[in-house]
Amino acid sequence: MIKILFTSSTSACFEWQNDLPYYKDGEYEIYLDGQRACVASSNVFSLFDLTPNTKYTLTSPSFEGALEFTTKAETAAINVRDFGAVGDGVHDDTSSVQTAINCLPRGARLYFPAGTYLVAPLCMKSHITLDIPEGAVILGSPDKSRYPVIPGTTVDMVSGEEHFFGTWEGNAVPMHQALIFAEHAEDITIVGRGMINGNAPEAGWWIDVKNHPFGRPRLMFFNRCDGIRVHGIHACDAASWQMHPYFSSNVDFLDMFISAPKDSPNTDAIDPEACDRVDIIGCRFSVGDDCIAIKSGKIDIGRKFKKPANRHTIRNCLMEFGHGAITLGSEMAGGVTNLTVNRCVFRQTDRGLRIKSRRGRGKDAVIDGVVFENIKMEGVLTPIVMNMWYNCCDPDRNSEYVWSRKALPVDDRTPYLGKFTFKNMICEDCEAAACYCDGLPERPIEEINIENITFTFSPNAKPARPAMREFMEEFCRVGMYFDNVKRLVISNVKLDGVIGDHLIIDHIGELVQK
Repeated sequence: MIKILFTSSTSACFEWQNDLPYYKDGEYEIYLDGQRACVASSNVFSLFDLTPNTKYTLTSPSFEGALEFTTKAETAAINVRDFGAVGDGVHDDTSSVQTAINCLPRGARLYFPAGTYLVAPLCMKSHITLDIPEGAVILGSPDKSRYPVIPGTTVDMVSGEEHFFGTWEGNAVPMHQALIFAEHAEDITIVGRGMINGNAPEAGWWIDVKNHPFGRPRLMFFNRCDGIRVHGIHACDAASWQMHPYFSSNVDFLDMFISAPKDSPNTDAIDPEACDRVDIIGCRFSVGDDCIAIKSGKIDIGRKFKKPANRHTIRNCLMEFGHGAITLGSEMAGGVTNLTVNRCVFRQTDRGLRIKSRRGRGKDAVIDGVVFENIKMEGVLTPIVMNMWYNCCDPDRNSEYVWSRKALPVDDRTPYLGKFTFKNMICEDCEAAACYCDGLPERPIEEINIENITFTFSPNAKPARPAMREFMEEFCRVGMYFDNVKRLVISNVKLDGVIGDHLIIDHIGELVQK
């Protein structure tokens, strides 16, 4: 009934095994060694402030038997204040915290007592844990000059080999260092119910965003790292993307809350880029842009490294108020493969699934093997959007090459969308459309399967554009729209409140209705 997802030296994360999206069927109590430890209602819950290398017994009136687990051992537990950190939110604690990190032995934990630690960017190292308990806040410095600029690429002085460091929206370009930063590291854990606050409003990072000379800092950035675990933290108010693992592997985001104001620019919650095996489980999001955006670079990065975003799992998450609950692209020139999304709730996002691609992303821009299952959407304007005409974030975005509805030659610039499965979903209070899936005439979407889904529309729906493409008209209470799809399978789909036809299709190779 309960599965252990993760243990650190002081925390543990668990998941109920059921088919319910995000919430369990009612509130429940958890007992640890006979003492009540927490009351929760979601499918994923966590315990913190545990003792290292200790065996515990977990019980609950909601299941029979007991679950035993043991916290991990550690080599040392160090208090950051022993290195001079003040934690009053005024004193600059950067040097104290960084020195403490530098001094930690392998396998050690750095503990932050309750307080606010004002810091500039911190460099992590391998085999350490940051323990940020409830009441502790790591607060980003509002002084922009404290965020060094990292070059996009440098050249090895001896071999002439190019090395990649900074990035912004899929290109290797200079960027400001993230508040929590690691490159070429492994085995890093960040745990606790405390907060990491980017402090972007105070620093002015959200003002005149198009004219910043370099990529704005992320809250956390992990470049070419392996074994990253972030558990329980409340992350908020980053200058741009909040969590950005880049060319990394074995990354876990567990039972986190990631937030930013609804109108904050580019504050995506989690954007894994060209990563392998990323698990995002039990997290809650309320941000100003996409909740999760899975990426693999623009065409230069995709062509050079051919590194897809592969083996990602998103489960038991709650997404609220973002542009898209889960977005693929638009920087996906290396491809996105083997994505599973299960048991999630999307609430008042503009779109549920949002695929953004276009001509020019390249032949390696392959999205394939995407499964959405057991999803509930509430007040999502358009639940399913697959748009191969995305017209944003590139100098040629408004060119005829991007928007022409003619079948152009298939060449090295042409992307590919493969097989997609959506099943067992309830989508309530839709507004613009149930589905908007628009492939390229020269490269149609290969296959879309839609099974056991109910779409109902809000009686107060307002017109909106379901996708960002040139000459896109507004829709209101439109049914399922498909254009340029090789194979479309629709089984047991119900729509209520549609204005006009329930199914609008054009250029469909094979239509199967059950």
